[in-house]
Amino acid sequence: MAKKTEIKTEKIEREYIIPLREKGRSVPRYKKTPKAVKTVKEFLVRHMKIRDRDLNKIKIDRFVNEVLWFRGIKNPPHKIKIKAIKQGDLVRVELVDIPEKLKYKKIREEKIETKAKETLEKRKSMMQKAKEGFQQKPAEQPTQTEEEKREEKEKAKAGAEASEKMKKTAAKAAKHQAGGKTKQPKRQVRKALAK
Repeated sequence: MAKKTEIKTEKIEREYIIPLREKGRSVPRYKKTPKAVKTVKEFLVRHMKIRDRDLNKIKIDRFVNEVLWFRGIKNPPHKIKIKAIKQGDLVRVELVDIPEKLKYKKIREEKIETKAKETLEKRKSMMQKAKEGFQQKPAEQPTQTEEEKREEKEKAKAGAEASEKMKKTAAKAAKHQAGGKTKQPKRQVRKALAK
C-alpha cells in the first residue's frame, strides 16, 4: 500500500532582529554587504528549521535587499528587523519597519501593479465582448434605426466634400509647381516699350 504524504501548509510567521555586525567583522570591506545578505539567510535557515540547510529556500524581499545595500557595499546596517513567513519549505523575508523612502516607493509600485491588473482585466473583457459579437449570427443583430441611417448619409456626404477639397488643394499645388504663366511675354513687352 502506498502511503499518503501530507504536505504541511502551516503558515509560520516570526519576527527577528538579526545582528549583522559580528559576522561582517571578519570580512574585507568590499565584501561586507554581500556577507550581510548571506548572514540573513544563514540566520533564518537556522531559526526557521530548514532541514537540509539550503540557502536557496530563503527568498529575500526586494525592500529588505534595498535596506541592506542602501549605504553601499562597504557599510551595511549593524542589525535589521525582519518578518519571516514559512510556507512548506520556502521562507519569505519582509521588512517590519519600512523606512519612509521605501514606504513611498512601495506604495507607488503597488499602484502601478493595480493599474496593470485593471487594464489587463479590461482587455480580457473587451476580447470576450469581441468574441461574443463575432459569434453572433447576422440575423440576430438588430436592424438600423432611422437616426443611424441619417448619420451614415451625413458621413458619406462629409466624405464626398472632403474628397472634393482634397482635389482642389491638389490642383492648386500642381499649378504652383508648374509656375503659372511664363515670364517671356513680359520681357518682350518691356523691350517694345523701351524702343
